[in-house]
Amino acid sequence: MGALHLTLASASPRRRELLARLGLAPDAVTPADIDETPLKGELPRAYALRMGREKALAVEAPGFVLAGDTVVAVGRRILPKTESETEARACLELMSGRRHQVLSSVVLRAPDGSLRERLSETVVRFKRLSAEEIAAYLAGGEWRGKAGGYAIQGAAEGLVEWIRGSHSGVMGLPLYETRTLLKAAGFAIG
Repeated sequence: MGALHLTLASASPRRRELLARLGLAPDAVTPADIDETPLKGELPRAYALRMGREKALAVEAPGFVLAGDTVVAVGRRILPKTESETEARACLELMSGRRHQVLSSVVLRAPDGSLRERLSETVVRFKRLSAEEIAAYLAGGEWRGKAGGYAIQGAAEGLVEWIRGSHSGVMGLPLYETRTLLKAAGFAIG
């Protein structure tokens, strides 16, 4: 199919690392600059898909644009990408001893502007967290800017009692879904 140009619409180094696991490196990295505020009454699944679509459409680039978004939700409640320790503590306390959902969308915009999308839905259960465990996790700082206030690829993995679904989706780019979209578009993936 010839050379295919791929732009990753994300500043996340984690998404680049995950894409490399598929043997791919983007030709360009152009983070999408959009308003990520959930709409009034918007449910987590719809929000994750909308964010992925909006990011894919927001980036001006030749060829293909790959975008995604990861949303952590408890029931119908969308948890924030935490910016303060107080916010991260509230998320961890809410998820302590219970399950939550991680919805990770991946959207591929083709050169003709058409969109293909997939959604990974993963359920994660944290152990019951003591105040000391929460304080220790927060002191490490890996909660900054993370959906739900945690990074499963770091120390938080030791707090996970069980997971059902995509580990890479919780990290920010569901590899099965991403591989499916890219392969269908003609990218050479092993």
